[in-house]
Amino acid sequence: MAEATLAGAGVLVTRPAGQSAELISAIEAAGGRSIVFPVIEIAPRSPQDIVSDLGGLSEPDIVIFVSRTAVEHGLAWSGDGAIAAVGPATASAIEAAARVVDIRPASGFDSESLLAEPALTDVRGKTIRIIRGNGGRELLATTLRERGASVHYLEVYARRTPEYDEAEIADLVRQLETGDIAAVIVMSVESFRNLLALLPESCHEALAETRLVTPAARVIKEVTDRLPGCPATLADGPGADEIVRAIATLASHSSGQNS
Repeated sequence: MAEATLAGAGVLVTRPAGQSAELISAIEAAGGRSIVFPVIEIAPRSPQDIVSDLGGLSEPDIVIFVSRTAVEHGLAWSGDGAIAAVGPATASAIEAAARVVDIRPASGFDSESLLAEPALTDVRGKTIRIIRGNGGRELLATTLRERGASVHYLEVYARRTPEYDEAEIADLVRQLETGDIAAVIVMSVESFRNLLALLPESCHEALAETRLVTPAARVIKEVTDRLPGCPATLADGPGADEIVRAIATLASHSSGQNS
């Protein structure tokens, strides 16, 4: 089967600055145009603040990293416990730092997949540290506490909505309304909400008419609730190749329908 290409399609990349290079390369290798517009800004916490937080915490038996960003800013604070990764990208980041990943999902790349692992089924009496940014889903901690573990968070970075000037927003609105952007990549519910907040409400209709691609089923539900009728598609996974393949497949189907 011939490999689908993006054939010049404009693709909005909303990942944080410094985390989109692989995705941009994959888009351009497939013949697409990357339009980079981060909707989340990463701000590392100071070592002094992290040390202060660690002062009241017990040494963990298990340390869970929820993302590559958590690994980047939190590996030094993991302690000596067994290391768990939410998904393959997180596991790869840990291994790239010459550390061993003891627990990872057999399949999938979210909290539900990690919680299905036998090593996290019987955790009664264990201390578990979840390394993450500020806020986020509570499913891991809630479920592990229900299973008898003592769970604490170590927040090593903050996520913020970036600031853009009027001209930058107006340029994005123009590209959405004129169809210069054929697809929007959104990796998380937070990213989608930030994008909606950054765009004027008058542009939401144009966004709803643009194909949205995500690796997370939770995003599909959020999009359906907030922008009914928006053509949202679930990619096979969070990797750059999987996301681009989903966009290329959509572009191919659209081209076939229009021919």
